[in-house]
Amino acid sequence: MQNMPRITEAKFIYVRRSLISRLRAELLLWFSARFDDTLLCFHGLPPLLPYRGSVVVFLQNRLLIECCSLAGYPLRVRVRLWLERIWCRLLQRRCSHYIVQTPSMAALLKNWLRRDVPISVIPFAPTDPVKSPTGKIFNGWRFDFVYVSSGEAHKNHMNLVEAWRLLAASGCRPSLALTLDTQAYPELCTHISRVADEYALTVTNLGLLSKEAVNSLYQSVGAMIYPSTTESFGLPLIEAAKWGLPILAPELDYVRDVVNPTETFDPNSPVSIARAVSRFLGVAEKPIEIRTAAAFLEEVLR
Repeated sequence: MQNMPRITEAKFIYVRRSLISRLRAELLLWFSARFDDTLLCFHGLPPLLPYRGSVVVFLQNRLLIECCSLAGYPLRVRVRLWLERIWCRLLQRRCSHYIVQTPSMAALLKNWLRRDVPISVIPFAPTDPVKSPTGKIFNGWRFDFVYVSSGEAHKNHMNLVEAWRLLAASGCRPSLALTLDTQAYPELCTHISRVADEYALTVTNLGLLSKEAVNSLYQSVGAMIYPSTTESFGLPLIEAAKWGLPILAPELDYVRDVVNPTETFDPNSPVSIARAVSRFLGVAEKPIEIRTAAAFLEEVLR
């Protein structure tokens, strides 16, 4: 990133993804920290131990502070998020400053906190789209819509695919590209493939893509559709806007924080998603005909 301060001297200590390694790292920080130090927690969680100096938490995971259901997540993920929510709540007094990336995230955090703590809104992202040096990886492929995302429950792929089924039932069959990791989300990928085959939907899962491949994909699509029900930032929305793509997204605060969508919808309604796609394609259905009370009685008494 441009104008980014350079760190000339740094010591890196790598920590394994295990509870024991995390506790060792916490103890090392506790012994090393001084009163004039600043501890920056990028993982969104306050430290377990009371450190000397100031503690700044960069909070990106909206699920840690939002009162939403975790029913659609695997049991292991639900337990982890539940424990992390308790962690954040009980140890919030360890934090002297929070950093978030959007105004709606700041408002949510302010209502969640039990005390007055400084909150800074500092959005950051790559400044310019980077074109692939080898040209378009998807040259010759053309998709009407793309959804760049992982497969967590809040990403809302189930409702998106159901919307595509409804579109197909009405005779509208736009193409859709997904970027789901088949190894990380095998059940979701299998479900999407089965529904696509059963109803002859033009839905293609390209799998997990590199940054270069995603940039090339943006050059090979007509629009971004983003049905996620909750986000702290929504980076793909920003990327799509930088590529000049029309955006279809929920009428939610996190969307309006970063982009002005072309069409909006209710992410919990496949019908609403399908109608937004139809409007965008210029084939929107007409509203129902409102009849008279006499016509109603005539139908009842017929």
